Amino acid sequence: MDIGALLTSAGINVAICVVLLSLYSILRKQPSNVSVYFMRRLISEQIKPDHFGIERLVPSASWIVRAWQATNEDILAAGGVDALVFLRIVVFSIRIFIIAAMICVFLVLPVNYYGQEMEHKKIHAESLEVFTIGNVKEGSKWFWTHCLALYVISSSACVLLYFEYKSITKMRLAHITGSPVNPSHFTVLVRGIPWSRDHSYSKTVENFFSTYYPASYVSHQMVYRASRVDKLMKDAEKMYRVLKSIESQRKDSYMPCCLCGGTTHSFKALNIEAESVKSKTSGDGLQPSQREKLEKERPAAFVFFRTRYDAVVAAQVLLSSNPMLWVTQLAPEPNDVYWSNLSIPYKQVWLRKIATLLGAIVFMFVFLLPVTFVQGLTQLDQLRQTFPFLRGLLKHKFMNQLVTGYLPSVILMLFMYAVPPTMMLFSTIEGVVSRSERKRSACIKVLYFTIWNVFFVNVLSGSIIRQLNVFSSVRDIPTQLAKAVPTQATFFTTYVLTSGWASLSCEVIQLFPFFCNWFKRFILRKQEEPCSSTALTFPHHTEIPRLLLFGLLGFTCSIMAPLILPFLLVYFFLAFLVYRNQILNVYVPKYESGGLFWPIVHNTTIFSLVLTQVIALGVFGIKRSPVASGFTIPLIFLTLLFNEYCRQRFSPVFKRSPAQVLKEKDRQDENLGRAEEIYKLLQTAYCQFPLLSPDLTISQGPSTSQELSMPGNSGQNKDHESSKDPESPNPGNQLVKLNEK
Repeated sequence: MDIGALLTSAGINVAICVVLLSLYSILRKQPSNVSVYFMRRLISEQIKPDHFGIERLVPSASWIVRAWQATNEDILAAGGVDALVFLRIVVFSIRIFIIAAMICVFLVLPVNYYGQEMEHKKIHAESLEVFTIGNVKEGSKWFWTHCLALYVISSSACVLLYFEYKSITKMRLAHITGSPVNPSHFTVLVRGIPWSRDHSYSKTVENFFSTYYPASYVSHQMVYRASRVDKLMKDAEKMYRVLKSIESQRKDSYMPCCLCGGTTHSFKALNIEAESVKSKTSGDGLQPSQREKLEKERPAAFVFFRTRYDAVVAAQVLLSSNPMLWVTQLAPEPNDVYWSNLSIPYKQVWLRKIATLLGAIVFMFVFLLPVTFVQGLTQLDQLRQTFPFLRGLLKHKFMNQLVTGYLPSVILMLFMYAVPPTMMLFSTIEGVVSRSERKRSACIKVLYFTIWNVFFVNVLSGSIIRQLNVFSSVRDIPTQLAKAVPTQATFFTTYVLTSGWASLSCEVIQLFPFFCNWFKRFILRKQEEPCSSTALTFPHHTEIPRLLLFGLLGFTCSIMAPLILPFLLVYFFLAFLVYRNQILNVYVPKYESGGLFWPIVHNTTIFSLVLTQVIALGVFGIKRSPVASGFTIPLIFLTLLFNEYCRQRFSPVFKRSPAQVLKEKDRQDENLGRAEEIYKLLQTAYCQFPLLSPDLTISQGPSTSQELSMPGNSGQNKDHESSKDPESPNPGNQLVKLNEK
């Protein structure tokens, strides 16, 4: 590939970005698109539509200014700690690649360009390979520049990683200490409850914790298998929303009836009185027959404790001599619970993990087919031999540049869109019990998948796919990488343009939600009110792997092919603005993990650094530079030593909560007399089948809340109170009466 093909790809992607960003600046000003581009603000605050003016039809950069001027406090208030941690990833990438671009573009790039005595062409006709380390002749004394650049980049990355890890650790501790009372801090999820012939699971839980935790155990709530109830409640909620929208439209149009002058159809949302519910049910919200068939107890329960410290101790201690029984963990937040997976027996979880691992591996190898096809497009000679009818078409210069510079990365990017949903499905089947854990699991799977298929398979496609004997000798892998990375750096540059720049433009314009909104409003004529249950959450499982993949490409190509660095910097700067805008306006946080994504980022960055150093070691060996090779080996061990220090110093905070902080919080609650408030909060926090959904309640009926039962009582909470879980897969239902006149 030459500079002309690269410029062709860059020109196409720049044009796409300019068109989509200009279109976004116009679409966001239209009142009909408020629910697409301002969903978070629409839920949290009132947005008044602007009066029509010519400025609504003119592109502007006002959203860029607002995104740039937003402070960390604004981001924290809008998206929480997870959103702020994500933006710290972008900031870290900008800082490290500014350093890398300065030293590599001004020091390494000239050495690569003049690495051999040759007659250079004009810049636009030059092959991109003359800008790579492959153009430097063997035994050159100038390899000390590459070694120096590698030391500067590695040391700078480690220093920045240390300060980021330290800052995010403080942020997480501040989140734990400064957060309001959270039911998950006092709750332990117990799975693998042993079955007893004499009494129910609920009685088993009560007896066990009343015996071994008599002073700290408060109460518990069982988990039920209720897929049918879940479906009925969802159908009831959907029916209510449809009837409500129809009623609002008819009120607006007001079509009178011929006889009585009223509206043609009307409905009333009936308030469900607590006493009437109690009289018709068996005390837990369902009739006895329904409870027997639909609410069968599962061997899982939420157990409530008096203090945070007691809950943490119970969650981390091995409760039984059999590790497969009485398995405990701190409960996720109520909005974060993935109820359907709680019914899975714990003994099946390890089998599910093995099955999903095998499925992910098979999917990774199946994906080799499109990657191999993409690599064939980058090799013109092979393409002409395989498809002789394309020889005439490829003689045209523009078509040549289009096929080699733009088309391969586009095809690979389109195939990559199927990866996140597939990995999310695997993570769901895996049996995780929280939505945030499912998203982290999917994030790791997507990350491994993209690193393998986008980097390793593309780099080694000419050797590993055709010469499988490379697997027989592990020591040959660094040499193979050293030979292949410089030659594939041009493809990675075009991939950054297509999958990076263009994807950010598609992210900000929200194509799928935009077309869905347009279809509902102008085709189906539906005017739905904004609801937090339908709002989008930030897609960490797709965006974090993309950022880390580009970081991997930047590190590995920094001294091999420095031309990629300016394009990466443009991507990270644009990502900084786009993601800040999306966090402030679009995505609604429904749960908080407290920055648990950062260890994934840290470990992947260390892996990228070590891989870069190993590839550089292989290149220096091939180029016969013993001095550079000798200085690279200590750098690898120093990087691994730094990673071990960070693992010992910061990583435990992301795995366990410090007892000192928990004791201090418990002491504050005791001094302020919050015990009764906490008990009442726990009573209604984890409700699997709420009778009323908060956003469906028209008028509140009498409160049915009672104080939690203490140890020695029934130990069972009311399972059907109003839930505060907007994302719960079991929303409440509402009795709706339809009167036809």
